[in-house]
Amino acid sequence: MDYRKSAAPVSTVTRNLDLMTQGTGNIYETVIVVSRRSNQISVEMKQELNKKLEEFASYSDNLEEVFENREQIEISKFYEKLPKPTLIALQELEEGKIFYRNPDSLEKQK
Repeated sequence: MDYRKSAAPVSTVTRNLDLMTQGTGNIYETVIVVSRRSNQISVEMKQELNKKLEEFASYSDNLEEVFENREQIEISKFYEKLPKPTLIALQELEEGKIFYRNPDSLEKQK
């Protein structure tokens, strides 16, 4: 997924709890769903960042290279400015892009 095009806000916003709990019916279950999706997003973003920064990996300690590598610094700054994974997950929940199921509730229905 391309997180650069996410419509998630960069800062915290007030959210309507009734809208957030429509799918689960329980705020605690909603928090678990969002936190698990947030962890998935965080891992994906970290892997993407590490993949881009591998190009700049230096296996020898050279002080001159540290100051000359501005492109690496720009990539890192770009990722710091992206919305946090939790905010992206909350945005996905509001847009209905998260699929989740509770195996415990499925067993109770049977």
